Amino acid sequence: MARVLQNLCTGKMGSRRVLYIVALTSGFWFSINVLLLIANNQAAVDSLDSLSLGLGNSRSRRDSHFMEDLGIKPLAPANKNKHYPWQEDYPYNGKSGYFGTLFDDGNKLTEVFDVSRQRNKNPGLGENGEAAYLKTEDEKKLAEKLFANHSFNSILSDKISLDRTLPDVRGDRCKQKHYSYEKKLPTASIVICFHNEALSVLLRTVHSVLNRTPPQLLKDIILVDDSSLYNFLKKPVDDHVKTLSRKVKVVRNKRRQGLIRSRLNGAAVARGEVVIFLDSHCEATPGWIEPLLARIKEDRSNVVVPTIEVINADTLQYQAAANPDQRGGFGWDLFYKWKPIPAEEQQLRKDESDFIRTPAMAGGLFAIHRQYFYDIGSYDMEMDIWGGENLELSFRVWMCGGRLEIVPCSRVGHIFRKYTSPYKFPDGVEKTLAKNLNRLAEVWMDEFKELYYQKRPHARNMYYGDISQRIALRKRLKCKPFKWYLDNIYPDSQMPDLYPPAKGEIRNPNSGYCLDSMGIKDGNGKLGLFPCHGQGGNQFFIFSKNGEIIFEEENCLDVSNSSPGSLVDILKCHGFKGNQQWRHKKSDGTIVHVPTGNCIDRGNGENNDKPIMMPCDGRQSQEWRFGFYNSTMFPDK
Repeated sequence: MARVLQNLCTGKMGSRRVLYIVALTSGFWFSINVLLLIANNQAAVDSLDSLSLGLGNSRSRRDSHFMEDLGIKPLAPANKNKHYPWQEDYPYNGKSGYFGTLFDDGNKLTEVFDVSRQRNKNPGLGENGEAAYLKTEDEKKLAEKLFANHSFNSILSDKISLDRTLPDVRGDRCKQKHYSYEKKLPTASIVICFHNEALSVLLRTVHSVLNRTPPQLLKDIILVDDSSLYNFLKKPVDDHVKTLSRKVKVVRNKRRQGLIRSRLNGAAVARGEVVIFLDSHCEATPGWIEPLLARIKEDRSNVVVPTIEVINADTLQYQAAANPDQRGGFGWDLFYKWKPIPAEEQQLRKDESDFIRTPAMAGGLFAIHRQYFYDIGSYDMEMDIWGGENLELSFRVWMCGGRLEIVPCSRVGHIFRKYTSPYKFPDGVEKTLAKNLNRLAEVWMDEFKELYYQKRPHARNMYYGDISQRIALRKRLKCKPFKWYLDNIYPDSQMPDLYPPAKGEIRNPNSGYCLDSMGIKDGNGKLGLFPCHGQGGNQFFIFSKNGEIIFEEENCLDVSNSSPGSLVDILKCHGFKGNQQWRHKKSDGTIVHVPTGNCIDRGNGENNDKPIMMPCDGRQSQEWRFGFYNSTMFPDK
């Protein structure tokens, strides 16, 4: 170096060589500055971390070898005898995965991200979302024994790869639409809460998100453990997520707080621009996240729900819907229900890939701009465990200036438990639900809360806590009346009369038995008899001004046979009277079927569980009393 300087000073070195040395030296120091800048820039670290380059605190990961397909190989290990994950051979066809889009010069997406096939080292049962079955009798007996723990086949789940492949179930129009999404979409945090979940189902949820979410869009995955009791959900979960990505974090509640507060705990540490809440028994499919983020990018007040498809509780088969044709609604008991999309709503859509305005969401899976979530009041923190929070947020979004939509191009599978939730409510199901639903009704439903209390009369005087802050929130946000919501967002709701001629239980005074729907919800079954319990529910009926006897807003008592002894059907109300028209005399208690002239009869014998139609003759088994009568409207003749 000293001789080089001496030659420069004495002019003995040619000008071309001087320029060469200057260029080389400048290039060296420029490279050093760039590396220092990257190493001190968190965004750059995150970006390189997603490529598994191992910069900074990043761990070496199994997908480092993917760089080889781009002509870029990882650094050679200093210790040649040490085995590194990237030295394994993974099949990679170059047609899927992040690198199909990362180096494209355009501003639009080109390929769907899905590396499940490459990461699936042990393919076997359930691949491509197909149905799987246990083989031995011992396995089947164990699965049956443990089924009640989760209300799905957890033993079978344990035998299916965490990285199992799923088909791309989007329609052709959605696949075309994918290329129109901008690459620069909002980043997302995925919040997954769990309590006593089956380990393999929980981890498969996480793997499906990692495998099918472009790394540049995924800020973090927050797992919130709501004080689970199983040891396999403690250290084994912590150890497993350490092998996946530093983007996966585990938050643990010290005591049981329920879904609502657990989600708030997860959202509090989320770093993404958008928060996506998922249940802990889901699987994301290829192309699931981009449509959600693209819609929120258009307007941050758009709250969007993926198309929720069924993962069979027995076989873990992914059961895709050919063309989603339902949206969310609710009954006046404030339980969520699926509803057909009205014709006028269908006409607003350009094609089958267009968004579906939905009055309500199921609540388990949805995406929302993180700041907007807090601006409109996040969740009602005084609601306990879960129940009603989905409708509370649905009403609030619509009434306070936002939009709630189902996105057909985003498909996520969900295990719908076969029977019921196996999880415990510390204060009991009824007390918890009454508190939550009462809060919902009192804050948001105005005078229409009476329709709720008609369906659940026992809840009217039950405790629901202080709602002053939520009422103040509604005023501050300048939210519209609930009637506006019914008229403009949910006009297809079945609106029972607030003051019908008669309503409540229909009791036979002589026996203490009441007419009972026996749990029929879909309008296809037989009317039953059951001891009167005074709790509404299956024994709550409305006698309408048109002479219909209505159950669950949409179902009517119907008789199509004039023969004595015929049973009474529960069918969808059609509004044309006919077989669904009845006449009730308060004086003698008879309920007369207008077309046939026969009366509802309790029947003979002690074990009759269904009423029958008989000629009217004034016997005590034909006397019925409604729980409540409107004295100004009821035709007592």
